[in-house]
Amino acid sequence: MLDRRGPARHPRRILLLAAAALLLPALSRAAEPGSSAVVSGGNGMLRQFSGALSQLAARVSPAVVQILVTGYGPIPGEDGRADTAYIVRQHGVGSGVIVDPNGYVITNAHVVHGAQRIVVVLPATTAGGTARQSGTKKGVYEARVVGTHTESDLAVLKIEAAGLPALTLHDSAAVKQGELVFAIGSPQGLASTVTLGIISATARQTEIDAPMLFIQTDAPINPGNSGGPLVNADGEVVGINTFILSRSGGSQGLGFAIPAPVVRFVYDGLRKRGHVNRIELGIAAQGITPVLASGLGLARDWGVVISDVAPGGPAEKAGLKAEDVIVTADGRTIQDNGDLSRYISSQAPGKTVKLEVLREGQQKAFSVTLGTFPDATSEEETASGQKGKLGMTLRDLTSALAERLELPRGTKGALVWEVEAGEPAEEAGLQRGDLIVSVNGAPVSGVQDFEREIERARRDGAARLRVQSNGAFRIVVLKLAK
Repeated sequence: MLDRRGPARHPRRILLLAAAALLLPALSRAAEPGSSAVVSGGNGMLRQFSGALSQLAARVSPAVVQILVTGYGPIPGEDGRADTAYIVRQHGVGSGVIVDPNGYVITNAHVVHGAQRIVVVLPATTAGGTARQSGTKKGVYEARVVGTHTESDLAVLKIEAAGLPALTLHDSAAVKQGELVFAIGSPQGLASTVTLGIISATARQTEIDAPMLFIQTDAPINPGNSGGPLVNADGEVVGINTFILSRSGGSQGLGFAIPAPVVRFVYDGLRKRGHVNRIELGIAAQGITPVLASGLGLARDWGVVISDVAPGGPAEKAGLKAEDVIVTADGRTIQDNGDLSRYISSQAPGKTVKLEVLREGQQKAFSVTLGTFPDATSEEETASGQKGKLGMTLRDLTSALAERLELPRGTKGALVWEVEAGEPAEEAGLQRGDLIVSVNGAPVSGVQDFEREIERARRDGAARLRVQSNGAFRIVVLKLAK
């Protein structure tokens, strides 16, 4: 259910349930008499700086949207606890960023969690863009959830629109401490607000056992900024704003964003497969204790030792062996398993990580290219060849799958297992987890029925599918090549 107060288990961690809007604070500095910073005619350095900020805001803001969610939840009591005896309709506001002109939007998972209805509102007409016409509803779209990833607090939404302004996600986007950044969103529902700050830290761990590393910024972020972008001076998305640390509930200069490489990795997984593969180093590791250090003849009683190396995995390919002691990862000291897991999980697949290890008393360096391994569901065999034709993979709905999906006993159909970006299935609005129950009115009890009916419908160039999704049915028109 929607919780406008944020999770009770983190009293100082305030999740932002409203879209972020960026306020450009006044940038002023007293100029000494005769200073060249102020030039007659208003063409000084400050004016140039101000103009550059305005141009950046005008270029970036049209791609930042407001997200309105409605759902049902308990009334919060005076003590902060929910009164479960009374369930009421609740409303929330968040932010998002368009990352594909065809209507794909990234936001936080907590923004849309528990929502029965999600509406994306494009920004009003601004200088340099005409995102929507003033006084019309053309900029308001119903959105569907393509997928969510609670571990990273990210979600991908889809609206039926094209030719939208979009910002590019760079999986290699890097930030430096002290770098200027801008937070854009709808704090307290105030759409298209821009705030300015710097990068306070590039890899901040906020909880001792948490694997995620965040970008920390002092750019003012308030409830409503959640899901909005953090951009650099070049207009590149370097992070997605996700939460603040605050005693008052408002901005205290401690804002946190999910790094762009993580966002890109999660976005690609959710859009292409409906799930996110986990990052693989290909080792089993354990913390070094005094007893273990004595048994291995180590001079140190702290750190991480490799206890096993997966055959054919990234670590073995790089030359790592069991009993190697990991000293650093990309120059960062590794003191325990938590250090190692947090750093590796914050990286993108395909990135090469430099590990320094101790082997038989000598320090050696290895470059490991990170891979991925799928979640448990994606390891199961698929049963349909439609991926190449329609851009999706189907499976028969077994009793085990039906139970996992909490479907009534006896439910039949072809389960959408994977959807490829830009293919007919995705264009029709199909997504992972949809259950196809009929094609052109003919019942579908499994993959074979679906393929037979699709071939019959191919001469018409399209097929009408009845699809069950989240307990409701909808009609989908799937284009077919004759």
